[in-house]
Amino acid sequence: MRGEYKVPGGKLVAVDLAVPDGRLEDVRVSGDFFLEPDDALEVIQDALTGMPVTTSTTELARAVTEALEEAESSGAVPGPVAMVGFDARAVAVAVRRALGLATTWDDHTFEVIRPGPLPPRTLAALDQVLTEELAEGRRGPTLRFWDWDERAVFIGSFQSYRNEIDDAGVARHDVTVVRRISGGGAMFMEAGNCVTFSLVVPASLVDGLSFEASYAFLDSWVLGALAELGVQARFAGMNDVASPAGKIAGSAQKRLAGGAVLHHMTMAYDIDADKMLEVLRIGREKLSDKGTKSANKRVDPLRSQTGMARDDVVDAFARYFAEHHRTVPSGLRPDELARAEELVRTKFDTPEWIHRVP
Repeated sequence: MRGEYKVPGGKLVAVDLAVPDGRLEDVRVSGDFFLEPDDALEVIQDALTGMPVTTSTTELARAVTEALEEAESSGAVPGPVAMVGFDARAVAVAVRRALGLATTWDDHTFEVIRPGPLPPRTLAALDQVLTEELAEGRRGPTLRFWDWDERAVFIGSFQSYRNEIDDAGVARHDVTVVRRISGGGAMFMEAGNCVTFSLVVPASLVDGLSFEASYAFLDSWVLGALAELGVQARFAGMNDVASPAGKIAGSAQKRLAGGAVLHHMTMAYDIDADKMLEVLRIGREKLSDKGTKSANKRVDPLRSQTGMARDDVVDAFARYFAEHHRTVPSGLRPDELARAEELVRTKFDTPEWIHRVP
């Protein structure tokens, strides 16, 4: 059996192994990483040998770490161990993939949905519906691009309404306030001023990854797509993407007990910063990391850095994803839309949900 894991921003780790009696045997670790001293590779392999196939990623990583620490302290390997471009958890993820307990992008076919404009609260409800559908086995992994005609602000599941929202600005600009099911920060979204997608995947795709690592892993294709558009982008913090000109995008996640992960991202295309400041209670320091130094400018990293229309940017992202992953075009089923509308009525459009954190 063979498993591979490419560390986001790091190196490839591959593990070959056999499981003749339910335990790891003939373990061989390889890759384009850097490891000093050479003897440490044998320590890693010996630490994994004999482990039950049911061992969790955390336990596998702990076994490797403890074996390396013991080898250092006992003098079994000369000098301190240096793992560059990978770590013990990366090795553990590769083991789990070899065992078929963790999956890769290539193990899945992604349904791509571009349903056209929908009301903002319906968009939020569909995040819950499609994630639950995957958890119940009624739909496969899905990439859904958003479109909307209304002016809206989406706040994170745990954000305080009164700390984030200026009701006077909301009324003045006719803004729909939406609370989503994922955490993270608020985003002001007028029609055509953002590029937003939701990615729903099985938990096996991020098996063994920390929350922070899973953000970079699920957003790695975004950096590739931006590079093809001429945008130099990098990960910034746990869940942001930035360029030399400032912040471009932010991601958020929600994981369901049934084994499904919702991961979505909003990228700023051309946001009216003045209007945003009237709707959101954010200071100019926070605004400055979104690509502008003055409130009377626009937050426009995608428009200014690509010179492309928004729809062309979305087309380019969809095309890049399809070129690098197995995809099929899809659409929303009538029962999924009906379920979303029911959730809007009973949850997303109710004061109890919108103000659940006052």
